Amino acid sequence: MCAHVPRVLISVLAVLAALAFPTGALAADPPAPVKLAQGWQYAPDPGDQGLSENWQGGGAGSSWEPTTVPHIFPDDLSRKAFNGTIGWYRVNFTGPVTTPGSGFWLRFEQVRRKARVWLNGREIGSHRDPYVPFELPAVGLRAGQINTLVVRADNRRVPGTREGWWNWGGITRAVSLVARGPVVLHDVGVLPRQRCQGTDCRWEAIVDGWLENRSSRSRRPSVRLALRSPNGEITTGGTRARRLRPGERVRVRYTVKIAGKPRLWTPDNPRLYDATVRTSLEGSVVQADQRRVGLRKVRVSGGTLRLNDRVLDLRGASIQEDVPGRGSALTDADVEATVNELKELGANVTRAHYLLDERLLRRFDEEGILVWSQAPVYHRDAMLKTPGQRSYELGSLRNTILSARNHPSVITHSVANELSWHPDDIKTTRLWMRNAAELSRDLDPTLPVSVDVLSYPGVSRQKTYDAFDMLGINSYYGWYKGKVDRSTEKLSDLEPYLRAMHAKYPKHALVMTEFGAEATEEGPADEKQTYAFQTQYLKRNLDVIDRLGFMSGAIYWTSREFAVKPRWDGGGDEARPRDSIHNKALIAYDGTPKPAFAAARDAFRATPLYRDDPAAVARAQLSEPTSIVFRGLLVILALGAFVGLLVLDALCLRDIYRCRPREATVVELKGRRAA
Repeated sequence: MCAHVPRVLISVLAVLAALAFPTGALAADPPAPVKLAQGWQYAPDPGDQGLSENWQGGGAGSSWEPTTVPHIFPDDLSRKAFNGTIGWYRVNFTGPVTTPGSGFWLRFEQVRRKARVWLNGREIGSHRDPYVPFELPAVGLRAGQINTLVVRADNRRVPGTREGWWNWGGITRAVSLVARGPVVLHDVGVLPRQRCQGTDCRWEAIVDGWLENRSSRSRRPSVRLALRSPNGEITTGGTRARRLRPGERVRVRYTVKIAGKPRLWTPDNPRLYDATVRTSLEGSVVQADQRRVGLRKVRVSGGTLRLNDRVLDLRGASIQEDVPGRGSALTDADVEATVNELKELGANVTRAHYLLDERLLRRFDEEGILVWSQAPVYHRDAMLKTPGQRSYELGSLRNTILSARNHPSVITHSVANELSWHPDDIKTTRLWMRNAAELSRDLDPTLPVSVDVLSYPGVSRQKTYDAFDMLGINSYYGWYKGKVDRSTEKLSDLEPYLRAMHAKYPKHALVMTEFGAEATEEGPADEKQTYAFQTQYLKRNLDVIDRLGFMSGAIYWTSREFAVKPRWDGGGDEARPRDSIHNKALIAYDGTPKPAFAAARDAFRATPLYRDDPAAVARAQLSEPTSIVFRGLLVILALGAFVGLLVLDALCLRDIYRCRPREATVVELKGRRAA
C-alpha cells in the first residue's frame, strides 16, 4: 500500500496544479523578443539607385556608415529634405534557435514612410503606413547562423499630403524578433469594461484578436487569458476556435468575468493588471502576448465626459515626437523627458496627431496621464474621394486603434483631425466619417469615439457628427483671421461659438483640443509673437473654459516646439523670417520654458481633474425642500395664512354670528320648511 503513496501524491499535485493554472500555462512560453539594437549601418540613396545595384542583397553599396536604431534621415530642415528621400539600413545578427514547428517574425515599431524588407537577400514584405507597428514573417531565418537584414525606407511625400509636422524618415522606432507558431494571433486586445443590469454591476475583459493558420494543415487553436490584479488575484478564461484551414484567418472574441474586488485605474491611483494571452496548439503554447491593462470606465453622458462615473475637467498640452538632432527617433531618455515635462506642467491629459510611441503610452499608463488618441487622418478630404483612398485611411485608423486600445490612459479614439467643417455637404467625407465611427466602436467598444473639428462660426448643425460621442474643437479665435465670411479674428467670439456648439450638440462632450499663439520674443501683450501676448492669450482662453460648465476641458497646442514644413505660416508676424519651427509651444525647441509655461502650470494645477456632476446638481436642486424657491413659497403661504387668521379673528370678535353664517342659514332654511 505504501508503494502507491508517491503515485497518489503525484496525482493530487497534478489536480491541484490544473486548478491553479489554466490550460497551457504550465507549458513553457515561447522565448522572449530579441531586440536588434546593435550593429546597424545606414546608406543614403538620393538617386534611388540601390535597387538596381542590389543593395537589398546586403553586400553592395559603398556609402554604408555605422548608425544606431532608432534613426532619422536627413537631419537638416531644408525644403528639399522635407520632400523626402530614400535611405537603406542593414544589420547582421545571429539567428535565435526555435522550437520545432515555431519560428520568428520581425517586428518594426515604426518605419517612416514606406518600408521594403529583405532577409538574406529575399524580400519578405513591405509596409506603407508611417505611424504604426507592423510584423513580417522572418522567412529564411537561419537559426544559429549569421543573417543579414536589409530595410529600404522611403519618406518621399505623396502629393497632396497635408501633414504640417516635419517629414522625418527612417527606422524611427525599435526592431525586434518575436516568436510565432504555426498559428499566429494578431493584434490581440484585452479590453476591460463594466457591465450592469440594474444595480448589479460586474467587470469583465474582452479578449479580441485575429487567428491566422500559417501551416500546411488544418489546426484548431485555443486562446486563454491569465489576468493578475495589483494585489495578486487571478482571473483566467479561454476559448477554443473552430478548425482553421491552411491560410485561413478568423476573428476570435470572447469575454471573461474578472474575479475579486475590482482595482480601478484612475489618474491619481493608476493601478494596472498584468495580462498574458496564450495561444496554444495541442497542449503547447505557441505564442504569449503580454499586456498591462487597467479597469476604468469612460463614457459620455449628459454632454459630459466621465471617468469611472465622475465628470472630467481636462487640462493639458499636446506633444509631437520631435527632439533636436534626433527628430522622431526618441531615446528612452527622451521618453522620460517628455513625461516629466507634462508632469511639471501639471497636465492630466495629452494629445498627438498620430499613434504615440509604445514606450510613451506605457509611461502614461503608469503616471496616470490621460491620452486623447488620434489617427493621422489630417486635412484629407481630397484623399477620401475614391473607395481605395477611403479604405487606406480606414486602415490607418484601424491600425492606430489596435495599437492604442490596450492602454488605460487612452480615453478616446479620434478618427480624424480637421476634415471639412461642413461634412454633410461632402458625400465622400461624410461616408468615410460614419464608417470610421462604426469601425472604432467595433474595435474598441469600451471607449467613446471622437473627431476633431475646425471651429468656424455660423456653421449649421452637421448630422454627420451624430455618429460621434465627442467633438474636439480646434480653436484659434483671436489668433488666425479665419475666412472672409467666417471670421475668427476676435477672441471675444470664442465663448458665443462654444455656447452655440453646445446648443447644437447637447449630448456630445466638447473638449477644446487645440488653442495657442506663437511666441518668440519680448514685447507688449497687445503685440502678436511676444511672450506676453502668448501668456495673456492662454489665460483668456482658459478663463472661457472655466466659465462654461458644459466644456469637458482644454488641451494646449503644444507643450514643446517641433519642426514643421518650410515657410510655415504660424499666424504671427508676417514680416518675421520662417524657420520651420512651430512656435506656439510652451517650451522652446531647445527645452527652455517660455513665460506662458508658468501661467499654464499654475492654471492646470489649480483646476481639479473632476468637477461636480451637473445632472446630480440639478436633481439635488429639484429635490431639496429647502431650496430658495421652495422656501420663498412656504414663507408667502405662511404669511397669507397668518393674515387670513387675523382678519377672521377680528370679525369673530365683533360679531360672533357672522363667523358661522353657513350653519345659521341651514338651520333657518330647515325651520321654514318645517313651518
